[in-house]
Amino acid sequence: MDISRHLGLLRRYALVLTRDRERADDLVQETALRALEGSHGFQEGRDVKGWLLAIVHNAHVSRCRRRRTESEAEALLAAQAGDAHVPDQTDRIALNETMRAMMALPEDQRAVLTLVAIDGMSYRDAADCLGIPLGTLMSRLGRARAALRAAGQTPASHLRLVR
Repeated sequence: MDISRHLGLLRRYALVLTRDRERADDLVQETALRALEGSHGFQEGRDVKGWLLAIVHNAHVSRCRRRRTESEAEALLAAQAGDAHVPDQTDRIALNETMRAMMALPEDQRAVLTLVAIDGMSYRDAADCLGIPLGTLMSRLGRARAALRAAGQTPASHLRLVR
């Protein structure tokens, strides 16, 4: 199938849709690629010009949707970023001290503490994830929390107590 003789028509239509030469050229290029990739589905006897113009139109609509979705996502991220605040120096120091104390824990206690206290997993799910009995998980968690409390790094509001 020879689409080269229709490139002028495609470019004019793309220019009308996009109102920008570069975007129109990109749209024609995308159309040519789609036409070549989909040429096996083209039925002989069908109007090639109409088929190509439909591809230009559909590609343009897809691009507009994509741009709108990206713009909405960017606006949402910008709004969320505006709500965020930089922690003050004392918060950063406390967080670093807590992380240092946590990293000093034995690996089995760190894993349990991370799954339950940080990731919010239930005791049962964390035990299943680690392949250990529930009682073992609770024992490790209790020891990890006690070690952090002894190091003075754990505000009670951040970690649930195991009773």
